[in-house]
Amino acid sequence: MSVDVAVIGAGVSGLATAHQLRRQGHRVVVLERQVRAGGNAVSERIDGFLMEHGPSSVNTASRAAAELSDSLGLDPLRCGLGPGVRYRYLTGTDGLHRISTHPLGFLLSNYLSPGARLRVLAEPAIPRGDAATEESVAGFWSRRFGAEFAERVIDPLTGGLFAGRAQELSMSAVFPKLTEMEQRHGSIVMGILKSRRTGAKMPGRRLYSWRDGIATLPRALAQDMGTALRTGVAVRRIRAVPGGFRIETGATGNLVARAVVIATQPHVAAGLLENLDAPAAEAAGAIAAPPLAVVFLGYRRGQVDHPLDGLGYLTRARARRALSGSLFCSTMFPGRAPEGHVALVGYIGGARAPAAALAAPGDLIAAARLEFRDLLGAAGDPVLTRVRQWPRGLPQYNLGHGDRVAALGGLEGRRPGLFVTGNYLAGSAVGSCVATAVDVAARVHAHLTAVPAVIKDDVLEARSI
Repeated sequence: MSVDVAVIGAGVSGLATAHQLRRQGHRVVVLERQVRAGGNAVSERIDGFLMEHGPSSVNTASRAAAELSDSLGLDPLRCGLGPGVRYRYLTGTDGLHRISTHPLGFLLSNYLSPGARLRVLAEPAIPRGDAATEESVAGFWSRRFGAEFAERVIDPLTGGLFAGRAQELSMSAVFPKLTEMEQRHGSIVMGILKSRRTGAKMPGRRLYSWRDGIATLPRALAQDMGTALRTGVAVRRIRAVPGGFRIETGATGNLVARAVVIATQPHVAAGLLENLDAPAAEAAGAIAAPPLAVVFLGYRRGQVDHPLDGLGYLTRARARRALSGSLFCSTMFPGRAPEGHVALVGYIGGARAPAAALAAPGDLIAAARLEFRDLLGAAGDPVLTRVRQWPRGLPQYNLGHGDRVAALGGLEGRRPGLFVTGNYLAGSAVGSCVATAVDVAARVHAHLTAVPAVIKDDVLEARSI
């Protein structure tokens, strides 16, 4: 069997890439070693609750994701944030601090000391940093807004959004638009004010999902692929052949393709690239993805004292709590809990405490219950408990990530017809993955258009899948 493109991996990245290429008229096959497509985008209905095992929302700033949703006919199923999302919460030594989502929320709250608030106001006077020097997330925000703001605001943000450590994450890799904003405007505050004058919304109000959760997107993509999607197929090796590549899948058989897109986790990509391109294999293998546990608890509404009037809460590392953060699922989107109930999810592990994510499920549930009792006033036994443990969680965009991405990007020049995509390149959010997939699909299309097809089925040395 021969195809134009073989996509290895059927997560959102791989499926979105294949979808684009099929729309451009190419013969595509998607190979997935699991029996289910979708990667870590897993949404599960349980007794009227909806648990998101992985990502839980998409940002409206992603035009690529919006266009994909529209092309699949999913827009009628979309749902925006619920009206109950009015505040942001951060943990302090004395419990949760409620902060308005207004741009001046941190200045009006007593969460920061008076001195720290004055330091924030001084940000426009801080000189630009050296664009050629890579900074950590902690270093950048400390320089521009002060050490207290970095520790009390940015540290919990990076722990919650990226399961990472602010001292280790690369600012230019994690927040590229903000580093560009500093260079363009000389100030983050001035850049944000200019953006607001153009009518841009604050990030917290720009999230959406679908009625049956994030898995709605990969399910629709998988259905659209039809028989071109092959699950339960483990790729053992990729070999270069005249005009393309041979994909070996062991007992399942082999196939040849003019181009290959590796859309797997970085450690899997490293193994597949090992015999094809050493620099790319080394770069992919250097991207850590520490374990992460997702603890989902359902309660009757009367069991929880807290108004749950926000997205959830985030915790700074210095607080030394078990959870790096929580989401108030039933406040965020409709249909996440039965009538008269609420749904909460907590996150344990990541770069802060990788070993903690591998604890026994019962211990993880106990830790979440204890913290929810302390911070949210959740009393009694939850009506539902579930745990999802990811041995490999979110990829870490640590210092030097730009060089690793450059090495992976150079693969296309060193080994024409071979491409990579995934959540470890240009953002781990669903929208970022879709945008990267669309970009990669365009480059694959250009390659196929420029290089004549010369592969023949007789290149195969074993039966085809």
